[in-house]
Amino acid sequence: MSLFRKKSVASILHNASLQEGHSLAKHLGVRDLTAFGIAAIVGAGIFSTIGKASADGGPGVIFLFLFTALACSFAAFAYAEFASLIPVSGSAYTYSYVAFGELFAWIIGWALIMEYAIGNVTVAISWSDYFTTLVQNTSNYKVMDWLCLDYFTAKHNWLAVKELLVHGAYLDEIKADGKTSGLLEGYLAFENAPHIGSLRFIFDLPALVINLLITMLVYRGIQESRNASNLMVLIKIAVVLVVISVGAFYVDTKNWHPFMPNGIPGLLKGISAVFFAYIGFDAISTTAEECKNPQRDLPRGILYSIIICTILYVAIALVITGMVNYSELNVGDPLAYVFEKVKSLHWLSSVIAVSAVVAMASVMLVFQLGQPRIWMSMSRDGLLPPAFSKIHPKYKTPSFSTIITGLLVALPIFFVDINMVTDICSAGTLFAFCLVCGGVLKLRMDPTAPVSKFKTPYVNSKFIVPLLFIATVVYIYLQKDLLMHYTSIHSLQQVYALIPAYSFLICFALFSILAFLYNFSLIPSLGLLSCFYMLSQLGYKNWLYFGVWLVLGLIIYFVYGRKHSKLAPLKK
Repeated sequence: MSLFRKKSVASILHNASLQEGHSLAKHLGVRDLTAFGIAAIVGAGIFSTIGKASADGGPGVIFLFLFTALACSFAAFAYAEFASLIPVSGSAYTYSYVAFGELFAWIIGWALIMEYAIGNVTVAISWSDYFTTLVQNTSNYKVMDWLCLDYFTAKHNWLAVKELLVHGAYLDEIKADGKTSGLLEGYLAFENAPHIGSLRFIFDLPALVINLLITMLVYRGIQESRNASNLMVLIKIAVVLVVISVGAFYVDTKNWHPFMPNGIPGLLKGISAVFFAYIGFDAISTTAEECKNPQRDLPRGILYSIIICTILYVAIALVITGMVNYSELNVGDPLAYVFEKVKSLHWLSSVIAVSAVVAMASVMLVFQLGQPRIWMSMSRDGLLPPAFSKIHPKYKTPSFSTIITGLLVALPIFFVDINMVTDICSAGTLFAFCLVCGGVLKLRMDPTAPVSKFKTPYVNSKFIVPLLFIATVVYIYLQKDLLMHYTSIHSLQQVYALIPAYSFLICFALFSILAFLYNFSLIPSLGLLSCFYMLSQLGYKNWLYFGVWLVLGLIIYFVYGRKHSKLAPLKK
């Protein structure tokens, strides 16, 4: 069996039509899809990770938001074209099956687990942070520290505080110092946790509870999920607009100077956090089988949601970096933090906490919808056991896949670090974006390929992409610090660190040659290059983690998926 055997669009649509009695209910229109997109995008990014990105890049973080939005928009055109051409569940997995063949389809389906299921771990933990803060600020009850943190973070923070205490620091000093105050939660959690011998019981209970509730809602049905999503989107958009309009009156423009205090390198430190803020728009494409008119509504829903969210992100970033100095924003709840600094606006801090709880629940809802539908598509193709494509007879949802997704989110909550999960999640998503953009380019080169009802505007990249590569090389050469970074190697560690950057430059050079020879379309070309660039900025350790994840997936494919594939022999 060929590893790169492809599925035709006609066969995919035919097989989907044969799922009588096993099909999904169609309830979604363009407004619902746009709301799902906003629900997925406006969440942990704007309420949590934006703080770290702003602390690293300063007010100039808005440029990173704009660049990321542009890169995601290029990728969104590719998603929209595929979604219009192949209106079935499966998202990038199904698109890769058509463009590149079965092996790449499996790889991308496996990688998407990082985006949806593993990404939801980050969202659940962020939700827990805001929820516990809200409970503490609005009642006399305080959630125990050891019930709202993972074990390894608590132990790491405990060791860090212990070291500070050994060197003569006091707990009050550690609490007062903005650079170390965040360590106290973990220290207290480890100190006060119940234990048996040396084994301490530390876990994030609120994160587990919200994961259970969201899983139950998604299991119950798409219509209920849609109604809940729409309501939550209205609440959080209203609060975000209030934050922008009220916060604008308290902006001190002195806080915007310097605009980029740490230069381009400082700005790029926040690339995974900012990109994580945009993850989710592609989840819309997984609901294709539940759309009333997918060819028309899916492209609109994807693009509308990115435009709306970008405007909100830039406005929020300008407001919070104008209200306080950027260096203060490396906190888990930056929006609530900046309004706590203004005595007359303490009430708004609580409102933000409530909206953050709602916002991140809606993100979990969309991600929890997406993952089971990808598994359902993979199971229909025989790459996963039949249970994954089982549709509940009453609720018309992929029931078994939904339960497994809930378990996959729940288990890492006990032990993972939120920053590591964010980076790995971004790596998996960017990889998927690159393949989807590449898939559009490949289909455009096939004269026999069907034409999508939504087609990305064609602009010839024959000269533009090579000129961009030349401009990139010239820029590196003129920036002495950057040139030294790429050429001055003193250790094996530096060699490892430069692998992603050199991989990008080599692939950029090869892609420029191909663009010149084959007249690639510009928009998907820029989508592939910009997403690959962001992927190269995540660091070699994330590439290593992602590589290990892919190897594990390949083992499963060769042990089970390849043997059970339902793909019919290719016609000659």
